[in-house]
Amino acid sequence: MSVTQAAAYAAPSAKAPLERTTVPRRPVGEHDILIEIKYAGICHSDIHQARDGWGEGIFPMVPGHEIAGVVAETGSAVTRYAVGDRVGVGCFVDSCRTCEYCLRGQEQYCVEGMTGTYNALDRSGEPTYGGYSTHLVVDENYAVRIPDALPLDQAAPLLCAGITLYSPLRHWGAGPGKKVAVVGLGGLGHMGVKIANALGAEVTVLSQSLRKQEDGLRLGATHYRATSDPATFTELSGTFDLIVSTLAVPVDLDRYLGLLKVDGALVNVGAPEEPVSLNLFSVITGRRTLAGSMIGGIAETQEMLDFCAEHGLGAEIEVIAADRINEAFERVLASDVRYRFVIDTSTI
Repeated sequence: MSVTQAAAYAAPSAKAPLERTTVPRRPVGEHDILIEIKYAGICHSDIHQARDGWGEGIFPMVPGHEIAGVVAETGSAVTRYAVGDRVGVGCFVDSCRTCEYCLRGQEQYCVEGMTGTYNALDRSGEPTYGGYSTHLVVDENYAVRIPDALPLDQAAPLLCAGITLYSPLRHWGAGPGKKVAVVGLGGLGHMGVKIANALGAEVTVLSQSLRKQEDGLRLGATHYRATSDPATFTELSGTFDLIVSTLAVPVDLDRYLGLLKVDGALVNVGAPEEPVSLNLFSVITGRRTLAGSMIGGIAETQEMLDFCAEHGLGAEIEVIAADRINEAFERVLASDVRYRFVIDTSTI
């Protein structure tokens, strides 16, 4: 049932509203699977890219890298999946496969650069189109299996938001006896709270206001503090082993670094469009680390999905029809979603 054209929602140009269209999908090669997409999450990075916030994009652009669906066709050499399997695709669909990072299972840091699920050129030089679509063709090695215990709609955001928080929490050792702060309770942050709590850490949410405090505590936080209150930064000075910032706007890094213990780490997973400043004494005093983290490799993404299934951790979602994508973009920018929009792709 190979498809050469798939219905999709695309931004025809930078900052233009998304509109219904069709995009080409390559024939199913011997190592490919054809995915009938069921749900696609809306990530803040979709908005950054569709509006040229991170640099010049490739248009028309079909965003979407939080993809959950079902295998509809397999290539002749496929061994990992069969028709009917529940699968997901995250932020990339290929990499060089030979560099030290690809061989280590850290394809997201590929020396040649991973091939983004959208707004990228594939190895043949053709544009990639993302998950705001009905179908996707991908190499079987760049898909992951979605456990039966996870509803597909709740699983879709895990392919970006889930792995974006799981990877640094695991890398920096969140667990029993560790105090972890999550900055921002949004699409990323709410998964950080759930995962850090499931790992056994004591979790604090640092949010602009106390407006979402009840949610934060329900999702697994022990403490919830407002960053608009100066007392937060004095009373919590030197408290945390790990802080993960999910904010997509510039923040005062020095204030947050001051909340860390000696040898603590502030890890940024949100990517503001503007530069940020830093006083180096904030890291020198306390031997603190200022770091970043970007999604995760294929194996770690599968590990994350299995962990979430084991602990019953799906995303908190609002499912929408495709004709509400532009409205959803504006609501994301206004922080008016709890906590991830997910497109029902049957409505495309």
